[in-house]
Amino acid sequence: MAESTPFFPTFDQMLLPIVRVLLDLGGSGTREEIYEGVVQLLNLSEEVLEIMQGNTSQSAIKCRLSWSLSYLKYYGLLENSKRGIWSLLDPEIKVNTLDPKEIVKVVRDRQKNKQKDSEVAEEISEVSESLSEITWEQELHQALLKLEPSAFERLVQKLLRESGFIQVRVTGKSGDGGIDGIGIARINGFLSFQVLFQCKRYSGAVSASQVRDFRGAMQGRTDKGLLITTGTFTQSAIAEAQRDGAPPIDLIDGEQLVRRLKELGLGIKITLVESVKVDRDWFVNL
Repeated sequence: MAESTPFFPTFDQMLLPIVRVLLDLGGSGTREEIYEGVVQLLNLSEEVLEIMQGNTSQSAIKCRLSWSLSYLKYYGLLENSKRGIWSLLDPEIKVNTLDPKEIVKVVRDRQKNKQKDSEVAEEISEVSESLSEITWEQELHQALLKLEPSAFERLVQKLLRESGFIQVRVTGKSGDGGIDGIGIARINGFLSFQVLFQCKRYSGAVSASQVRDFRGAMQGRTDKGLLITTGTFTQSAIAEAQRDGAPPIDLIDGEQLVRRLKELGLGIKITLVESVKVDRDWFVNL
């Protein structure tokens, strides 16, 4: 008997699940919370989640999720803040009143007519900016993958320092159980705790066994770990990192890494485009 092909949703098949997840989250959530909710709701397999987008180290599912979020925003169902929080404009919306085909049609019709309607064109530019993030993310991923391991460790060191860590050191010792560095995280200038970190610069997904190996290397040295990769994490790896009774390990995947680099302005240049509009009313009142 032939094995069935795992379900790999298209971006339009993720539109309504995203709305359902946001409703379950109380009307708003981070991209990561939405992603995890959609994965559970659609019961996506590990095989599907590990598929990369082209030659990048970005998950194909996460890439499609970005398109889905942008379509929902342009259609008028969602908004997103500068802090990366996505919110339903109507937190009491009924999912059964929405038609994915209609959403896609409306968005694409507006794109076709953007030259006829300046207001729509302005909205389009906002959505285009969101969609173009896929391109710069892929480019940044490629740049990260080309770094030498030692250079990637120094990048993570700088990232942690810019994020508020102090006394960040890269150990780089062979036979150190996979520990690449150590730092002290400070909370609001009062509380602090030691964090061991590991950097994995490669494509593909980090497995649960690799998370367990990292935790083993942490044993007796600290109660907190941070694992950063340019790739992704399997669902079993995420579960292992959060396992009850074990020292917690925070996970930063490739998508989160490039977005954090953008927020901190590390390796990213943002160009602002000047927008000029004529105030016709001003001339009328002369």
